[in-house]
Amino acid sequence: EASHRFALPTSGSGGAVKQENFVLSTSGTDQVKGVLTLQGDALCQADVHLKMPRNNQLLHFTFREDKQWKLQQIQDARNHVNKAIYLLMNRDVNYQFKTGSEVLKLMDAVMLQLSRARNRLTTPATLTLPEIASGGLTKMFTPALPPDILVNFYINLNKLCLTVYQLHVLQPSTTKNFKPAGGSILHNPGAMFEFGNQRYEVSHVHKVECVVPWLNDALVFFTVSLQLCQQLKDKISVFASYWNYRPY
Repeated sequence: EASHRFALPTSGSGGAVKQENFVLSTSGTDQVKGVLTLQGDALCQADVHLKMPRNNQLLHFTFREDKQWKLQQIQDARNHVNKAIYLLMNRDVNYQFKTGSEVLKLMDAVMLQLSRARNRLTTPATLTLPEIASGGLTKMFTPALPPDILVNFYINLNKLCLTVYQLHVLQPSTTKNFKPAGGSILHNPGAMFEFGNQRYEVSHVHKVECVVPWLNDALVFFTVSLQLCQQLKDKISVFASYWNYRPY
């Protein structure tokens, strides 16, 4: 059931994965608004409006028509689900397990893949600000993003998130206390970094997100699957204890 939620190209449907539109929102400000178009594991369109707090200037960016952004977290989660299914299905239909330890070993391998799949959705990658600045996402938009704007897309649980960082250039006279920030899922105002022989500080951070229902379904099925695997392991352990019991 979890694998079906990822719209696998090997599912035999033959047709293209449908596109879904999601409206970005936040309970805080309306500095950032947008609509994202998701097609399986790819963002095929992004329409983002950004209000600059300094002068209330309204900026509008969209993906270039020839570009789409692959969401590595969804790809990885899907691949781990495929591996779990392969582990369960790559035996002859008449194959019989000979020992409980053989089943336990299989359950451990399946649970490892299911845990990795779930973790890819629940634990976004930690990135440094220079990594975000040098990533391909900055080249996706038309018009081109100004040098004082950084963006990052990622999955967090059942949500597709967009973070927009507004920067200001640090003057040479103010860099004596320069401390570059390390890797993080979300950088806070005041974080500093160096990129292209220029030093910057994050002045404003805006995070907007949208719920992707089928990601929520997949997370639920991961949890149920792991529980079923553990229940089978527990039953085998109980039977093994009875089998090993020798009354005097």
